[in-house]
Amino acid sequence: MLLRIHPENPSTRQIRTVVECLLDGGVIIYPTDTVYGMGCDIFKSKAIEKVAQIKGIKVEKANFSFICSDLSQLSDYTRPIANDVFKLMKKNLPGPFTFILNAGSSVPKLIQSKKKTVGIRVPDNKIPLEIVNELGHPIMSTSIHDEDEIIEYTTDPELIYEKYKNLVDIVIDGGFGDNEASTIIDCTDDEPVIVREGKGILI
Repeated sequence: MLLRIHPENPSTRQIRTVVECLLDGGVIIYPTDTVYGMGCDIFKSKAIEKVAQIKGIKVEKANFSFICSDLSQLSDYTRPIANDVFKLMKKNLPGPFTFILNAGSSVPKLIQSKKKTVGIRVPDNKIPLEIVNELGHPIMSTSIHDEDEIIEYTTDPELIYEKYKNLVDIVIDGGFGDNEASTIIDCTDDEPVIVREGKGILI
C-alpha cells in the first residue's frame, strides 16, 4: 500500500493505520529528516528478520537503530547516560543524528550489536515521531539505500514504492526525502566520537 501522509499535519487516522500494521508484524517504509527508512515494531522478531532479508544481510551482523519519539523514552532502552552525553543529545535532537549508546535490558537481542550497543534516532520529522507516539514504543530503523551508491529511489517515494511494493506492507509518501544519511556519533566511551559524517552538524 502507498499511503500519502501530510508531513506537517499527519492525519491521526492514517497514523493509526500504520500502527495497526506494525502491531500485526508488518514492515513499513517511512520518511525521516534524512533518507527514507525501513522498519518495524522492535518487539516483532519475525518482522526484524524480514527487514534483514530484504536488505540481504544477516540479522546478527545488521546495525539497526531505532526511532524514539523523544529523549524521555531513552531510559527504558539504554544504560544510564552520562550528563554530558545527555546534554549533547538534548541540544541536537530532534535532528539528523544517530547516537550509539550502551543497550539496556529492554532492547531486543536481535537489534543489539555484538557489543551490546544500540543506535538511537529522534528525527526531525513529524510522521515517524507520531507513529512512535501512537505505538507507545520505538520502531526499528534502517536506511533503504546502498551506502556506496546513492540512487534516485532513495528520495522519490513513488519510485521507492515501485521497488518495494511486493516486499513491505506500507510505503508512506511524506514527500521527497533527502539523499544524505544521518551523522553517527558513538557515545559508548568517555568521549563522543563521530563515526560517520552525515547531514547533522553538532551544535
